[in-house]
Amino acid sequence: MPTKIDGNNGVLQSYDFQVLTTGFSYTFASGTTTLIANPAGTLATGTITMPGSPADGMVITITTTQQITALTIAGNTGQSIGGTQVSSMAANSAMSFVYRQSNTTWYRNSAPALGNIGTAPVYAARAWVNFNGTGTVAINASGNVTSITDNGTGDYTVNFTTAMTDANYSQAINAGVTGAVLGLDVGNLAAIPPTTSAFRFCLRNSSSGSAIDTTYNSVTIHR
Repeated sequence: MPTKIDGNNGVLQSYDFQVLTTGFSYTFASGTTTLIANPAGTLATGTITMPGSPADGMVITITTTQQITALTIAGNTGQSIGGTQVSSMAANSAMSFVYRQSNTTWYRNSAPALGNIGTAPVYAARAWVNFNGTGTVAINASGNVTSITDNGTGDYTVNFTTAMTDANYSQAINAGVTGAVLGLDVGNLAAIPPTTSAFRFCLRNSSSGSAIDTTYNSVTIHR
């Protein structure tokens, strides 16, 4: 468990590097402020328990290199976790909690970098892609999308690099054709429902009802 004195604030900081496995149960030791989880692959389940006897204002940070599909964050004896409960962590993600001693509660820190205004929660995109669906399908740019499968005219499958927690995510789809102004119908193929690793959608000309390949396609996934 390495420790160091931070030259900027003089605070003794400790981190713990762990190669966790599915079903793990980890409790922060006294003085440890950061857990670096480096599993060999995706973890199905796990529990992280806060340290006992924390000081007021103590900040705990958790970071993982792999997805934790079902995660439980628990307070130590006599402690509680405030706000919306964390239920999973994506690969290469981090979160932190600050402790309020007067009501023995841990609160998750917000992410001000998103520039949110107001009190409604902010849910970042879990995956996105911009691709050309004509000819040989080509991804122009993406995040957490490993490939696009061309199933036929106007019929595409978006494949995720890191799987979603479940298949109850929302999909925002936009499409267009070079040099043409036309209406497009976008939908999921009812016979092939979304999965945690991919989802399929089709595009049709609103007027003719015919399937159509589109030049400009963008997809965003939220969960």
